[in-house]
Amino acid sequence: MSEELTGLLRQLRDLAGRSLRELARDVHVSSSSLSRYFSGQAVPPWPTVVALSKAAGRDPRALREVWERAKDRPQASRTSVAAAPSVRNDLPHDITAFTGRRAELDALLGAARNASVVAIDGMGGVGKSALAVHAAHLLTAEFPGGQLYVDLHGFTPGRERVEPAEALRVLLAALGLPPGRIPDQVAERAALWRSELAMRRAIVVLDNAADAEHVRDLLPGAGQSFVVITSRRRMVELDGVQPISLDVLPTQEAAELFVSSAGGDRPGDVGEVLRRCGNLPLAIRVAAARLRHRPAWTLDTLVERLREGELAVSDVFEMSLRQLDPAQRRMFGLLGLVPGDDIDAYGAAALAGIPLANARSLLEDLVDVHLVQEPAAGRYRMHDLLRQAARSDDPAADPVPAIARLGDYYLSGMLAVKRLVEVLIPLPVVVTQPPPALPDLSVYDTAVDWMDTEWVNLTAVFSLAVELGIDAPAVGLGQLALLSEARRGGVARLVRGLEASMPAAERLGERRMLASHRYLLGAALMRVGLMQDAAPRLEAARVLMAAEGDLDGEALSLMKLGEVRMYTGDAEGGIAVMREAAALPLAPGSAVRLRVYTAIGTALVQLGKYHEAHEIAAERIEAARGLDRQTERMCLDVLGWAALGLGDAEAALDFAEQSAEINRTTRHAVFEAISLTDVAVALRHLGRVEEAAARHAEAVRILERVGEPHWRARSHLSYAESCLTTGHRDAAARHLRTALEIATVNGIDYLVPETRSTLARVT
Repeated sequence: MSEELTGLLRQLRDLAGRSLRELARDVHVSSSSLSRYFSGQAVPPWPTVVALSKAAGRDPRALREVWERAKDRPQASRTSVAAAPSVRNDLPHDITAFTGRRAELDALLGAARNASVVAIDGMGGVGKSALAVHAAHLLTAEFPGGQLYVDLHGFTPGRERVEPAEALRVLLAALGLPPGRIPDQVAERAALWRSELAMRRAIVVLDNAADAEHVRDLLPGAGQSFVVITSRRRMVELDGVQPISLDVLPTQEAAELFVSSAGGDRPGDVGEVLRRCGNLPLAIRVAAARLRHRPAWTLDTLVERLREGELAVSDVFEMSLRQLDPAQRRMFGLLGLVPGDDIDAYGAAALAGIPLANARSLLEDLVDVHLVQEPAAGRYRMHDLLRQAARSDDPAADPVPAIARLGDYYLSGMLAVKRLVEVLIPLPVVVTQPPPALPDLSVYDTAVDWMDTEWVNLTAVFSLAVELGIDAPAVGLGQLALLSEARRGGVARLVRGLEASMPAAERLGERRMLASHRYLLGAALMRVGLMQDAAPRLEAARVLMAAEGDLDGEALSLMKLGEVRMYTGDAEGGIAVMREAAALPLAPGSAVRLRVYTAIGTALVQLGKYHEAHEIAAERIEAARGLDRQTERMCLDVLGWAALGLGDAEAALDFAEQSAEINRTTRHAVFEAISLTDVAVALRHLGRVEEAAARHAEAVRILERVGEPHWRARSHLSYAESCLTTGHRDAAARHLRTALEIATVNGIDYLVPETRSTLARVT
């Protein structure tokens, strides 16, 4: 086609003053065809020239002669050009030591055979460009029409992004089009780009795109070309684009990448280096480069240097942050303060002090740009290096208000759990700022599941609240930890937490809260077997509760003081203290009074007064069933022990199995193990020795798993007594030795003398 006709057609386009799409609609010709006419690739039919002239307000007859000459020109040269377009390979050098990503690479290579566009998304530094370029090199032979690459600089520090018009100019020039044939407007360039690409089988890498709009005009139309996009944002707005999302490398692949990038193995702990790098490929390469250029260093030397300062990858994230609006950036910064492993949307809403719907929207925005991960539906976490970037984004910010709000969220959730989990001691927990929303915790199993899921996060917030001096959440979370630690083990952690938050309880100046704190610490010390340490805490709690008129708290404190006496060999004295508790003017039908009487029943069993113990429990079990399941369970325990003492092992077995079932239903692992020990003892008395051994082993496994050495020692002692009663002295000796070892190692001093004495008699 003659340059003369091409120039005249462009003049008509300019005079028409319309976009390519508008002009194509008006003259009833496709935009790709118009683009070919305006670029000189084809001669338009005469009716199209007439339509263009009318659109421009010009007489078409002036173009007839020029059109005739162009139409009659030989076509061979044009055909040969179209048949053999220029071929370019603009791909960057393939990355050395490309490691891992086998599944993602296979997906990308497979997509090249059945898709036209793939978008690789992931956080900065995760290896998107490396994967795209590596795959493009592997696919070179399958795409002989060209291998094109353009870095769009969507997230390049210090660089303005490459706009679509400029990217199209670069790509069209790479296809061999001279500057004079490249239109000025984006729409015309995009149409020409699609037209040119349709005639080729090329692979195009559009690297580092800011978002979907950044690449929309760069996508192919018809044809067999293949485009690979990389971006920190998910391309959810683009139809028909196959996504491939990258996460950090698995540990084995991360180690392989580090070793190959560092030039071989070095002495030291590569695992610590990888943890410092968060398994992020870019950070691993940066660290490996430091090691590679310092032959005298070991891995331990590198770890020491990494501890001294951040990896030089902060700029990688800075451009991602610049893409955020103020609300998104604030949420990103706040998430960096979260001390736990992850957070749910409810917690994020509380952290930011915003409505739940807003928090969810912001979290999804951050997930889309890979600044936050969503490992499970509704749960969000940050990569360690991104957490560092978030914390350093506004170093002057005060974390206390946000952590206080997050602490109040967990306090509110735990109070909802407490309403379903029977805890008689009053816990005067203060919620300063109720959270914007809470999950539905009205069903027992759902509430316990929430508590189990959030436990690591809750304890991390507790520790941070103690550290920052946020007293109300520190005290409240320290007390409410009872709900989990006592149920599934971990009472030693409860002791440490209550001790750590005791200064906060004293600073708050709330006497009832301080009394509860001291009571809980005393009760927890009892649970780990430290009876002498427990007694003064319980007495201090009793005094405070009596002064405050808290009769329930005073009665429970007296009950525990009585139990201390019972456990340390003074059951008669213990009963006297417990009867003092029962004599307090408690409310009619008090659950606390019921609980006190079950404790009296336990002491009576210890004294061998089985009839009295049975009478106390039998009179109260129906009332207990109407109040709470734990008091019912305690009544069943007393009934079972009394039945065994009276020689009725069948009844003892029945009561123990009922107790075990309650504990399984309420998911109290520690109490389930205690009940299983009672089942084992009853079975042994019935001569069912193998069944008994199996139940006892099951109980011990539970107690070992949850970390309750005190109850593990007592379980072996109970079973040893049963073995002695049934004449199996060797088995009794084994269990006594185990109990003595556990008690000695863990400082459970009150058990040692009696256990040692019994063992001496047996052996």
